[in-house]
Formats: sequence, C-alpha cells, structure tokens
Amino acid sequence: MIYSILSLKKNPRKLNTMLAGIKGISGVGLYAVSVDKITVVVCDINKAEIIADKSCAIEYAGVIETLAQQFTLLPVRYGSVMESADAIKKILERNYNEIQRNLQKVENKFEFGLKVFCDSEKLMAELEDANETVQKSGSEIKNSVFRKYVNQKLIEHRREEMLLSYVDSIIVEFTRFLTHLNTINKIKKMASTKNIIDAVFLLKKNRKDEMVQAVKDFQSKYPRLNFILTGPWPPYNFVDFTIK
Repeated sequence: MIYSILSLKKNPRKLNTMLAGIKGISGVGLYAVSVDKITVVVCDINKAEIIADKSCAIEYAGVIETLAQQFTLLPVRYGSVMESADAIKKILERNYNEIQRNLQKVENKFEFGLKVFCDSEKLMAELEDANETVQKSGSEIKNSVFRKYVNQKLIEHRREEMLLSYVDSIIVEFTRFLTHLNTINKIKKMASTKNIIDAVFLLKKNRKDEMVQAVKDFQSKYPRLNFILTGPWPPYNFVDFTIK
C-alpha cells in the first residue's frame, strides 16, 4: 500500500532511519521504493486487510503528516494498492516528469485551509437594513394577482445578491493578500448556507506567521463572520496529475 510520493534529492539514509521508527496501519513496517530522485513510501499489506474506518484513515494520515515535516511529498489516497514494488517502479518511470512537476510546485510549502462561517439569514437581514435599494413595501409589481408572491421573490433574490456581492468583496480582498504572499489557491464560495467561503492554499513555510496574523486582522474587520484557519497540512488538494 502506498502512503506518499517523496522528493529525495539527497541523504536517503535520513529517510530509511526515519522509516525504521515509524509504523504503518496495523503496526506494519514501512520501506521505500525509488526511481532516481523520486521515492514512494509503502508497506506490505493484503488488500483484504485494509479496513476503511476512521481510525485507520487517521493512522494513515498521521504517517503522511510525519513525513511531510521532513520531506517534500505528494500524499496518496488511503487504500491505494499496487501488486509489487516492480509495478510501482514502472508507474514512477511512466509518470516521472509529471510527478517531478508536482513535487516542485509544493516544495517548501504547506497547505492551509480557511473556512468562513456565518448566519446567512442574519447577515442578509443586516445587509438589507444597511442597503436602501431594497424595498420592503411590496409595491414594485402592480395590477397582478401574484403581486405579493412575486414581490417577495424579488426581495429574496435581492437579498441573496447582496450576500453574494458581500462574499465576493471579501474573496477579492483575501485573494489580493494571497497574491502578496505568492500562494497557489483554490477558493469556493457558498459551500453551504453557513460556510460562505472555503479556501485552500499553498503557502511557503516561512510565511506562516504572516498568514496567522492576516486571518486575525480579517476577523477583527469582519466581526459578523467566523474565520477558521487550519493547517499546516500536507498538500492534499494540490496533486494534479493523472497516473498513466
């Protein structure tokens, strides 16, 4: 079973020493399979013995996180199994250039996540109170038996538009800051009615403190919202090649 793909430019003894002190899921030992400067960390396990439960997944992720503290790596999805070390080497050889490109992208970087939560209904009501363009009188559509219904839908639509515009303005501001830090980022808005921003980004390891302070500043500036920063993590969301 494969845990991660590492960049091993020098000192393979460091990895071997480290693997000797780490156990994989179910206490199985770990070892390395290498092609040139790329190494895969694996363990020998029967596919039927792989249990898809939370505790095993956490144990598996713990191995990857430990390795990520010392090496540039690409994490591999839990349960990824190849039949032999030779099969792994053939995969590495066929995909060597793409793997190298991905490893170079994440080198000396950690992944961080930012989720922004709020009470959307409460926030929309506050934005509505502050915006004089929203009319509550219900007088926009006249001479219609559906006037009340249609006007209510118009009001709801405008409130939603105000919320989206508000979220967009925060994303623009935050993206400007991420650009300043030279990050690679992926940002989704309105992941749910409460999770209005869901972002992941690759950040240079030595700029972590700047990010922490920036999130504190955003929290102070937008007290209606709840900013949750997580990380550092291995770069789970930034592996973008398909195995050939």
